[in-house]
Amino acid sequence: MKKLFAIVILLFGFTANAQSISGKVFDVENANEPLPFADVYLKGTSIGTTTDFDGNYTLRMDPGTYTLVISFIGYETIEVPVTLEVGQELTLNHNLGASQGVSLDEVMVQATVSKEKESALLVDQKKASIIKESIGAQRLAQIGVSDAATATTKISGVTQSEGSGDIYIRGLGDRYLSTTMNGLPIPSNDVNNKNIDLSLFSTGIINNVGISKTYNADAYADQASGNVDITTKRYSTKGGSVNIQGGANTGAAGVGQFRQTIIMDDVDYFGYHQKQYTTTDAIIYQGWDPVNASSVADYSYSFSGSSKFDVFGKQLSFVANASQSRSHEYRSGTFKSYRANILNTSYPDTENRGTQYNDTPDVEQFVTNLNVTAYIRADLKLNENHKIGYNTLFVNTGEDKLYEQGRNGLGYVFDQQPVETGSFIRDQNYKQTIMFVNQLMGEHTLSERDKLSWAGGYNYVLADEPNRIRNEAIILSDTEVTFADVSDFSQRKSEQKIFDQEYNAKILNEYSIGDLNEDEERSMKLNLGGNFRYKVREFNSQFIGVSTPGYTPGFPNSGFLVPNVDDISSIYIPENFSNSADPQLKLKEQNPDVYNGDLTILAGFASFDFGLDKDFSGNIGLRYEYDEFNVDWNVKNYQGPNGPRIGDLTREYTSLFPSLNLKYALSEKGFLRFASSMTQTLPEFKEFAPFQYEEPTGRVIQGNPDLERSKVFNVDAKYEFFPSAGQVFSATAFFKNIQDPINLSLTTGSSGFFQYNNTGDQATVYGLELEARTSLIKNADDQGILNVGANLTMMSFSQDLLEEFQYYDIKETGLQGASNFIVNGSLTYNSQKENPMIATATVNYASDNIYALGSPEDFENSEILFNNAIEEKGFVTLDFVLTKTFSKHLSAKFKGTNLLNPLIQQTQLISRFDNEGNLVNESTEVVQSYTRGSDFSLGLTYRF
Repeated sequence: MKKLFAIVILLFGFTANAQSISGKVFDVENANEPLPFADVYLKGTSIGTTTDFDGNYTLRMDPGTYTLVISFIGYETIEVPVTLEVGQELTLNHNLGASQGVSLDEVMVQATVSKEKESALLVDQKKASIIKESIGAQRLAQIGVSDAATATTKISGVTQSEGSGDIYIRGLGDRYLSTTMNGLPIPSNDVNNKNIDLSLFSTGIINNVGISKTYNADAYADQASGNVDITTKRYSTKGGSVNIQGGANTGAAGVGQFRQTIIMDDVDYFGYHQKQYTTTDAIIYQGWDPVNASSVADYSYSFSGSSKFDVFGKQLSFVANASQSRSHEYRSGTFKSYRANILNTSYPDTENRGTQYNDTPDVEQFVTNLNVTAYIRADLKLNENHKIGYNTLFVNTGEDKLYEQGRNGLGYVFDQQPVETGSFIRDQNYKQTIMFVNQLMGEHTLSERDKLSWAGGYNYVLADEPNRIRNEAIILSDTEVTFADVSDFSQRKSEQKIFDQEYNAKILNEYSIGDLNEDEERSMKLNLGGNFRYKVREFNSQFIGVSTPGYTPGFPNSGFLVPNVDDISSIYIPENFSNSADPQLKLKEQNPDVYNGDLTILAGFASFDFGLDKDFSGNIGLRYEYDEFNVDWNVKNYQGPNGPRIGDLTREYTSLFPSLNLKYALSEKGFLRFASSMTQTLPEFKEFAPFQYEEPTGRVIQGNPDLERSKVFNVDAKYEFFPSAGQVFSATAFFKNIQDPINLSLTTGSSGFFQYNNTGDQATVYGLELEARTSLIKNADDQGILNVGANLTMMSFSQDLLEEFQYYDIKETGLQGASNFIVNGSLTYNSQKENPMIATATVNYASDNIYALGSPEDFENSEILFNNAIEEKGFVTLDFVLTKTFSKHLSAKFKGTNLLNPLIQQTQLISRFDNEGNLVNESTEVVQSYTRGSDFSLGLTYRF
């Protein structure tokens, strides 16, 4: 303590008596406004800083003679000789203008590139008329984030569902938000999601990730919680980098023998599945048993580069990035299913075996992920007033998932007969997704007042499950395994394919009104524009089953036996199919399930940016939007008014969506904001179409042709305070009213399925967000050495259930996926040396949320026959990253994620009644649980 006290005294003494130069830098090209992020340093020394939001800087140094240098990309560089005596404090203000031969347009492009920096993004947040928050590449690198999905969880009020991977903003999930890239919509890569899996976007192609939590009329109205916009990298400086990283998952490394699906025999190094057989032939010739992985080492490597050329007198710049990775994960836990408050069991002596079931892990998942990403961005500057850009993103991902339940004989097969025998389930599936995103955009300065921008995109997604394999078996003893006798499709191979194409476009004309020399806060601007989106989906799924007689003890020739669950392939051999008179195994081909859909959106909008004085400004807008859905299907489980299997629907919505965003400056650093808007939530194709998708656990999720859209009323009020560069304190209160809310719920009846429904007339959301980012310790040059960031969101949700979803005494409930309490925090140490060391620890927590709403099992007896909601329990995650820069070319990074390796659980309240219908007791039962293991990696980056 004495040493620490002495150090504090010395630092204080140094700070109090040091010589200093301070001042302010002004932007000549912007009416002498303060110029943030200008470099200010002493020539020939390591002493330097950048100007803050308000153009201020301070340098401290020993007495002596120096040359003060002030510079900014695209601007002139000023060198000023100065001499400081002991204890002297100089104040030097300077005006900086564009250097000769460099236009203001070039300077603006560089300012956009600077939005990788956290301080630049805070300036953007400070000036924006809407309530928005962003996280840039600089901060993502510090905290070790590897993809856009994880990046969003570092923003206040944002969580990621462990079960589905969906992003939740303010407790509202996938259907309530929208995702764009550079302002244009991008498609989903998964039939189960409206939005694309953000983990497909590696940080190597991200400039910044922004979330707009309030609505503006120039955006698509299909958003209730907000819009996630991924701004991809564009040219900043010439150069490139190579990154190599290796690591391991503790679960995968510790399991002993890591297994993969037999499908991986047909997958190449880059994740491409080369199909060797038709699905029918694969049943006989491919095999059924998993394979052992040769290695569980995780790795990734990436290459990036950027440059600029003169082509026929025009300036052409480009950025390119390519990466490839492989990772492994092992999950171990349990799975149970209850129906009408009774445990679905498939083993004798329910009480005793049930107790063992609760205590013994019987579910294993082996997951191998492969990813290849390529990104190219090109920008052509035709002249000072006209620029065109093009970017393309190619992604190929593969997820190999081997799911096993019941190696200990304690598994459960839905609807199994006989129910008294323990079961084993194996589900092998490889999902491959190929995605192209192509965008062409332009900016044109038509006059001093008039600016036109436009963009168009073509997106292509092929999501393929080329050969899914499922076995349902019964373990009779340690040496006898037979086959579950549920249906002709209990042993099956299947394929599923989704093909999406999308065309979209936008145009925006911004016309400035009034005196162009007025301050920015008092400027007036009229914005007119429109959007177009046309999306088409083709979906196909087909099962090929094998009728496999199960062995009945005491009847020697009653069916098939294998010695263990890893020898299933020995049954499915050609001779067991070849007996033409009476084959022992019979193929059962199910008619394909198909659905097709198209979505057309046409919209026009007008908004007006205004500044009544230097303190009060805002934006008011109105959007007209026409939305049309067409979906037709042919699926086995549909029984419609015109017969089985076949059906179709059309939905047309025409609406006006107003928006209002106001900002009042209490001071240069403090602001009050208010926002109000009307938006909507449109169902997705998979939520409309009555196709049933069976998860590996046996849970079945199906769409609902009766769905209607939700209408949403939004109100936000926010206070922001920006003390200095990189610092912010804010508090936001928000309210939402959702008419006809859509939720995933258990279906009424005995099926035990899950379905999307309009579960209530309306739902309300009240919330409060708090955020703080600041420096706990700074050095003598006012640079943060120890920085902290934290955000807290508290919410209250309520929806009145429609009568058909009411049961027992449940008349209202929360919203699916909504957590009442969310907290994110980070602590960063930065040595602030020439070759710095940066260490960051981040923590995230989201409280319990509803995975699926409950429902009555029997509507007539809903007081005692019902299924309570399934809840996901909250858990804490802790990540750590350490980066050390050795030179301007070489750096190293150590990263550990999910360090606490929490138990991830879904629970269900089970109510038990006596014969008279009286409640006897209630207990909270774990219906699904697992751990994911921790991930550790070490990487090297070389820059050139």
